[in-house]
Amino acid sequence: MEDFHMETIKQLLQDKGGQVWTILPQASVYDAIYLMSEKEIGSLLVVEDERIVGLISERDYARKVILKGRSSKSTRVSDIMSRSVLYTHGGQTIHEAMAVMTKHRIRHLPALEDGRLIGIVSMGDLVNALIAEQQFIIEQLEHYITG
Repeated sequence: MEDFHMETIKQLLQDKGGQVWTILPQASVYDAIYLMSEKEIGSLLVVEDERIVGLISERDYARKVILKGRSSKSTRVSDIMSRSVLYTHGGQTIHEAMAVMTKHRIRHLPALEDGRLIGIVSMGDLVNALIAEQQFIIEQLEHYITG
């Protein structure tokens, strides 16, 4: 049977691509939601002076703007973004990253390597990678059993 290694975040990002969309903290929430819609993504990293200062997600918008009756055009990203951003690294496995995301109830995890941003993974990315991994294992076992 072929040797199997768990996929790392770096490998997942090589398949997915490392494109990361960012926004400035002083931008309006409307601009952030518009960009997320245009790019079909669920979050944006908030960057200022090439430093990650937060993360804004559709969930932040729903809970901190819509439900509070705020205006998306007059509310700034910095007013609703999550300031505490957890990270993963390229060598971490998808299982380890999923454990972090599940424990902290987050859906997006930026990935750093040598202090440099290499991408962002979503819970959906990890679930899809796990499904592919399980399918590979099943195929290998079927091949082994049938000879």
